[in-house]
Amino acid sequence: MDFAPDATTRQITDQVRDFVQSEVLPAEPVLAEQLAATPGVWSFRPVVRHLQATARERGLWNLFLPPGAPVGARGGGLTNLQYAPVAELTGYSPKLAPVAMNCAAPDTGNMELLAHFATPEQRERWLDPLLDGAQRSAFCMTEPAVASSDATNIATRLVRDGDEYVISGRKWFATGAMNPDCGLLIVMGKTDPEAPRHRQQSMVLVPRDTPGVTVVRGLSVFGYDDRDHGGHAEIVFDDVRVPAANLLGGEGEGFAMAQARLGPGRIHHCMRALGTAERAMDLVRERAAERVAFGGPLADQGVVREWLATARIEIESLRLLVLKTAWLMDTVGNKAAMTEIQAIKIAVPRAVGQILDRAVQVFGAAGVSGDHPLAELFAGVRTLRLADGPDEVHLASLGRAELRRRTPFLDRPGPARPAPSTPLEGDPT
Repeated sequence: MDFAPDATTRQITDQVRDFVQSEVLPAEPVLAEQLAATPGVWSFRPVVRHLQATARERGLWNLFLPPGAPVGARGGGLTNLQYAPVAELTGYSPKLAPVAMNCAAPDTGNMELLAHFATPEQRERWLDPLLDGAQRSAFCMTEPAVASSDATNIATRLVRDGDEYVISGRKWFATGAMNPDCGLLIVMGKTDPEAPRHRQQSMVLVPRDTPGVTVVRGLSVFGYDDRDHGGHAEIVFDDVRVPAANLLGGEGEGFAMAQARLGPGRIHHCMRALGTAERAMDLVRERAAERVAFGGPLADQGVVREWLATARIEIESLRLLVLKTAWLMDTVGNKAAMTEIQAIKIAVPRAVGQILDRAVQVFGAAGVSGDHPLAELFAGVRTLRLADGPDEVHLASLGRAELRRRTPFLDRPGPARPAPSTPLEGDPT
């Protein structure tokens, strides 16, 4: 395994690092001012559009798209291994950097779905505007009335009626759906409740302005409404009718497509989370050097040094596991890399959450205030332990894989690595 950055990776990361330092970080207080001045607005603020224009001029656009994606010349082309350090840099400013480069969820996952499973007509109508940043989208899977940690619980119905599908159900935490620029809802529901458990679900493409679609409210996450990018909506679908041509893929393929969407989505979250951890480390070092308590700077306190040392060990260890996962996805495919994908999805948010928790402790009361980014960063990372499948579902799947293992460790040829696990059965939101 060779994880050394190649020439392309070095060039792109240098460009992204300069963009984050020179454009994104200075824009953070500007965004805060624009949010305070427009409290009832759910759309992008002017500073975001400015950053997007700058990113496009610098060629830092749609970098998440892998080689071979049918997107023409509108960005992308990086392998997962090449994109890993890029995404980590964007995680240093998770509120602005990913969206500035059109590399923010949920649009990234939705663009990958459309790139791989949409018809040419569907791509022209829905994928092209997303690639250009002219439109946003939302992924509607999680439901308030059922335990969405088991994706087969989904109760929303997709019923074929002649040349149309009729959609009935209630979704929530549809990220970005409050944004008026959100024109597309990708809705997952049951087309055949009598089919095998993982063949009951399908996906349809629903224009947000379709009659019967009601955006009920924007939900908060630990008190944050995330209105800077479109929040998280609760949506009711009341006998919504869309053409049968709006079916994404085939009937019964919804669960498999959701899993395909989530492999890259999970690793992207983990990549960005490592950048968030590095932001916390920078803040703690600065705070510890300047803050005086008990006769000296906090940096002289053994417990602070121990926290920093432990955090560095965790970051470096998990970065290697993320790079290994990216390398496996590039070389043997997402399915064969599922064990590692699940492992980082569990380990990275847990560790980064602990790092942010210690950072808050170093900052004291200021750490839980809005004067520093730590509280909001913590809220975002803590949410990752639920999004894209909760920890417990990933652990259960990994545990089953371990129990199925029959070849003793010393009898396994080649480098020691776990065998692939079965596809996850969790909530792919």
